[in-house]
Amino acid sequence: MATWGLVMETIVGAGERKHTEAYVLAHLEGTREDALVELERRARNHTPEHPWSPKRRRLFREGGGFLLVIDGSWQSFSTRFTVAELLDDSAAPPPPPSAAEPEPAAPEPEVAPPPPPSPPPSPSSPVERYADGVPVRPSWLGRTDVQ
Repeated sequence: MATWGLVMETIVGAGERKHTEAYVLAHLEGTREDALVELERRARNHTPEHPWSPKRRRLFREGGGFLLVIDGSWQSFSTRFTVAELLDDSAAPPPPPSAAEPEPAAPEPEVAPPPPPSPPPSPSSPVERYADGVPVRPSWLGRTDVQ
């Protein structure tokens, strides 16, 4: 069965820093039609960051998905929703082991015990502080139990 990605491309930023970014909303196993139904539900319920004062909202269906156009006070903003078949994923989780092939048990690595916690600063030694009361040297600096 195919895995489908629900992809959203939208305008982010403002002014001269506006650009389009793509986000994978979800992965679905099943038919393309099932993925389109879920994508339409997400497109209808989507509320983009821009425009802040929407005047008109239009949702268009196209071959591979939907186009949402929202007119604001000054300009229009668009968001494209697309269904695409996932062909490769470099960060995909490994497939679950099949019941027919038991995995060999890996030896447990030896874990060193954690170092003992460093003692708290003694209340008798004064803590050097800035004028606003913030300590000059943080209390966690030099502790071996903090990573």
